[in-house]
Amino acid sequence: MKINIGVSTASLYPLHVEDAFAELARLGVKCAEVFANSTREAGEPYISQMCEIRDRNGMTVTSFHPFSSPMESVFLFSTYDRRIEEMIELYTGFFGSMNKLGAKVFVLHGAILSSKCTVSHYLNQFRMLSEVGREYGITVAQENVHYCLSGRLEFLKMMKRELGDSAKFVLDLKQARRSGENPLEYVDALGGSIVHCHLSDGDESRDCLPVGKGKFDFSAFARKMFSHGYNGAFIVELYRDNYGEFDELKSSVDVLSEIVDKIN
Repeated sequence: MKINIGVSTASLYPLHVEDAFAELARLGVKCAEVFANSTREAGEPYISQMCEIRDRNGMTVTSFHPFSSPMESVFLFSTYDRRIEEMIELYTGFFGSMNKLGAKVFVLHGAILSSKCTVSHYLNQFRMLSEVGREYGITVAQENVHYCLSGRLEFLKMMKRELGDSAKFVLDLKQARRSGENPLEYVDALGGSIVHCHLSDGDESRDCLPVGKGKFDFSAFARKMFSHGYNGAFIVELYRDNYGEFDELKSSVDVLSEIVDKIN
């Protein structure tokens, strides 16, 4: 089974997105998630620049993560119609850019814990954005984020139960650790609804490390994912202060590739 293994441009912040993408290409990374750090970076000329780098280096873009996640509580998940319409318009434009990049998964954080968004409203808004995404061939996927409503496995299980096939998820290992939950329990509970992964290593004192620098059992994780039919990407996503040189990003990809190859 062919699994795309790559790196998020977010890992190279604060490099501009096209420079981060070019650096991943220089490192020999063949798969990437694009993290846009501004509205402008989700449009031209930056999208075309990344497409040119992608084609010249034989790369694949799997997913897109917007900087606007912190705005989702007061826009998409509010009850104020004009703000909702404004964010749908913004994200629709992002979906068009994703089609140019070839990215199929849109990463959503959702409403923060302190928001007043009710469960029923959250489900309605997620369903609405998912339907817009489908019109563009895009899968809107809910990420588990420890400071959001999505930071608890029970909330994600509720989404899966209530939304059925419309519920798709991004599993982020470091966010599961920050929520104090076992990532493997997410896999068992959400199974085939997980369409994308953000991977990092960790140990007793650090929740985000390059792959191979901590104690997480990636072999057990990959086997469990594959047992549920996972065929999405494994994307390394680190914070810039969690590693030293950019080469560590490529090393993380290489370690994951070796693990997956042994399983397959």
